[in-house]
Amino acid sequence: MIRGLAKGQDPFVITVHGKAKAVLLDVERYEEKEETLALLKILALGNRELADGKVKLACDAMKSIRARVLR
Repeated sequence: MIRGLAKGQDPFVITVHGKAKAVLLDVERYEEKEETLALLKILALGNRELADGKVKLACDAMKSIRARVLR
């Protein structure tokens, strides 16, 4: 099973009484999935902040930064 996973074989679904209970996959694929999930969480957070009005235009942000720096 491990050799098959290392060669790119599809993950193994482990069942108990016919119901999926666990998935066995190679570390590389696992890490790719974790990275993808992390990126999706970042995108969702950005979308939430946009919807909540917590986002500034870049030009407004730069004006604010310049005003603080030049004080």
